[in-house]
Amino acid sequence: MSSSDSNVRAARTPTVAVTGAASGVGALLTERLAASEEIKRVIALDERRGEVSEAQWHTLDVRDPAIADRLRNDGDPVDVVVHLALDLDLETDPTARTALNVRGTQTVLTAAAAAGVPRVILCTSTMVYGALPDNDVPLAEDAELRATAEATAVGDLLEIERLARRAPRAHPGLNVTVVRPSVLVGAGMDTALTRYFESPRLLVVADSRPCWQFCHVEDLVSALEFAVLEKADGEMAVGCDGWLEQEEVEELTGIRRMELPSAVALGAAARLHRLGLTPSPAGDLAYTMHPWVVSGARLHDAGWRPRWTNEEVLAELLEEVAGRHTLAGRRLGRTEAATAAGAGATVALLGTAALVRRARKRRGL
Repeated sequence: MSSSDSNVRAARTPTVAVTGAASGVGALLTERLAASEEIKRVIALDERRGEVSEAQWHTLDVRDPAIADRLRNDGDPVDVVVHLALDLDLETDPTARTALNVRGTQTVLTAAAAAGVPRVILCTSTMVYGALPDNDVPLAEDAELRATAEATAVGDLLEIERLARRAPRAHPGLNVTVVRPSVLVGAGMDTALTRYFESPRLLVVADSRPCWQFCHVEDLVSALEFAVLEKADGEMAVGCDGWLEQEEVEELTGIRRMELPSAVALGAAARLHRLGLTPSPAGDLAYTMHPWVVSGARLHDAGWRPRWTNEEVLAELLEEVAGRHTLAGRRLGRTEAATAAGAGATVALLGTAALVRRARKRRGL
């Protein structure tokens, strides 16, 4: 190979920094990029060292401005940052979660600009489109973001989207790509939407029109790699092709439905969350009531395709949650789970009311 060929190849093989590289999607992406011949080097950033020995590790909090020095990389500057250091855990204190998610994103964008990094890739969720009864099915990627901050961490994701839009104006020359996966499954994902399938009955709000679109983490990782290699950019939705209607979900899972009037379901969810008995606010229910599926046209037009179907991802999800039992987003102990499974919808309603009464008695309400 001539020196000119080597120079061309070097120009095409970027040095990539990944935040949140020690676990979850970040760990999977770090491993994939480190093994790719199309990537020159991987800089892994996290509060602890991960297992990918081929990456160059730096342990720090992404809110630390010193991250800019790591991105300068001793004179071999980073070409693209993939920011995956987000906390979307249901059990995390909301204030602490927002402090990490929003401040971390602000710091990464500012540090990237200061270090001369030309591109940053952020990851949010298709939840930012909002789950609304008048949504198109499917939504176009440039559809208005109509979500409100009433569901778990959606307020953080909307703020990250705002930072993404503002960044090129605040930091001229910085290009920002936003990748939005649908319901993520795999790699230990635990969300209000995956917990929905841990219930003894699938809650269906009367007169609602649920549509389900999943995204396997392996497909998200391949889409992120696609973005890293500049095969697609802008705002991109990632998910399986098409979607499943609620009736199809029930047939595939074998779990029967528990249908409730909207006022009852939303009222119970709001009370339980207000009393601290469940991690999921009432806003999470909207995503099981109304459609929010997306076309994913941008990635498709660029040549990317998901390897997983909705049916396959749902089957894997059922395997992952086997043995877990959840009611209204709250994990149940073994005794509670046996009771709920045996008595079905009636005990679910009575159990919810009992939890509310018990909490009120403790608080003297």
